[in-house]
Amino acid sequence: MVDVIVIGAGLAGLVAAHEAATRGRKVLLLDQEGEQSLGGQAFWSLGGLFMVDTPEQRRMGIKDSADLALNDWMGSAGFDRPEDANPRRVAEAYLEFAAGEMRSWLASLGMRWFPVVGWAERGGALADGHGNSVPRFHLTWGTGPGVVAPFERLVRQHVAEGKITFGFRHRVSGLIVENGTCVGVQGDVLSEDSAARGRSTNREVVGSFEHRAAAVIVTSGGIGGNHDQVRQNWPVDRLGQPPQRMVAGVPDYVDGKMQQIAKSAGAGAINEDRMWHYTEGLANWDPIWPNHGIRILPGPSSLWFDALGQRMEAPCLPGFDTLATLKRILSTGHEHSWFILTQKIIKKEFALSGSEQNPDFTSGKWLEVIKSRILNKQATAPVEAFKEHGEDFVVADTLDALVAGMNQITPDAPLDLAAIKAQVEARDVQLDNPFAKDAQVIAIRQARQYRGDKLVRTAKPHRILDPEAGPLIAVRLNILTRKSLGGLHTDEQARVLRPDGSVFDGLFAAGEVAGFGGGGYHGYNALEGTFLGGCIFSGRAAGRAV
Repeated sequence: MVDVIVIGAGLAGLVAAHEAATRGRKVLLLDQEGEQSLGGQAFWSLGGLFMVDTPEQRRMGIKDSADLALNDWMGSAGFDRPEDANPRRVAEAYLEFAAGEMRSWLASLGMRWFPVVGWAERGGALADGHGNSVPRFHLTWGTGPGVVAPFERLVRQHVAEGKITFGFRHRVSGLIVENGTCVGVQGDVLSEDSAARGRSTNREVVGSFEHRAAAVIVTSGGIGGNHDQVRQNWPVDRLGQPPQRMVAGVPDYVDGKMQQIAKSAGAGAINEDRMWHYTEGLANWDPIWPNHGIRILPGPSSLWFDALGQRMEAPCLPGFDTLATLKRILSTGHEHSWFILTQKIIKKEFALSGSEQNPDFTSGKWLEVIKSRILNKQATAPVEAFKEHGEDFVVADTLDALVAGMNQITPDAPLDLAAIKAQVEARDVQLDNPFAKDAQVIAIRQARQYRGDKLVRTAKPHRILDPEAGPLIAVRLNILTRKSLGGLHTDEQARVLRPDGSVFDGLFAAGEVAGFGGGGYHGYNALEGTFLGGCIFSGRAAGRAV
């Protein structure tokens, strides 16, 4: 018998297993995938972490504070339900961590960060509303693998010392509950599968297992690979009807089944209608998992049009307010939208989510970043590959040809050339002098006052129809499934609660399956860098509590 069973070998599971083993607990770490998938979804991430008042911020001239971060978080979260008490407490504890020991602790484990701090989710409405007032997105050298690596190394050390045992291809199908206490797990042993990380694996059952322990920690991730579950949880009253077509930001094994198993055993879940799906999704021309989608992380300059050809208003600007933009797009009765931009914009402003789409940052080598981002006259190689091969891209020398190409991609929602031209020209004339009434033009000029944006993320303002800035580019954007913001209800010690609020003895949860802590510590909106940060923070809490 072991002391602790951890279900899920993603980032939260690795952190929890390490912390429990450090405290002298004997740990069994289970995952339905093979060892090649160790680190889970975090491996594929860009590696951004939300941290507050760091040396990286101060070197870039950013004045941040715990109070400002708290104001931004609470304005974004919009906690308004009785069951938000624990999520709010976990959020406050995370902010204390993010403004305190988080950076020094992670640095002591070997993590380092790119010196330019990113400005994600800028809000664009009121000071007490959604958004980051200042840049806080710290890009880890090595991207997602660089975040996973220290904890994988620590866990493997524990394995070598006999403190942790791996159980790969072990799919949990039930929790063992006796006298109201979780005392173990049972499930199926799946056939070995050598499929590469992220690709679909077989579900052939070759055996069964049952293991008992004093504590069970669920760290099984979210539901983004199960689009039926996403639609079932979709908040129609807040966002409109769920899309029938979405691209998948996560592999198909991110199916939410473990959350349902925990609920069937008596666990409570809250805020399951809160979710975080991106509006800038591309169909991957070189997919790894089924229906593989990649997100564009845009700078602020692309013109954003809805499916009907109407330029979207603030705060529905690139990189400002994901949830407001999602609602705005779906209000048209369609599920796609469009960027119109230039080669100058795509070169400087387009980044793609994912470690595999950023080989320069993933390498952790300055020379690779300089060659790819500074010396290169084109966009990065992965972006140029999407421009050439991606089914969502149109490239043309004239606006007439561009709109014609757009209409070939979406013949069911044809765009009117004259209307598009009038809106583009109206925006372009705003650049004739330093004054403007266009919210996006104003935002671009403000962005370039930040050294980081001016250096690497925001193109010099120019007319979209300037031939010298061309060619013109249009990108169809799809809804991309990604994160669950709600989940198993936990307290600050990561203990799972029952529907009546009482503690489910022996059961703990961390990471996305618990809404990244508390059952949804983001509230309604995420500030980016808070997903990996939430996995680390809640995994640490669970491992230290068992």
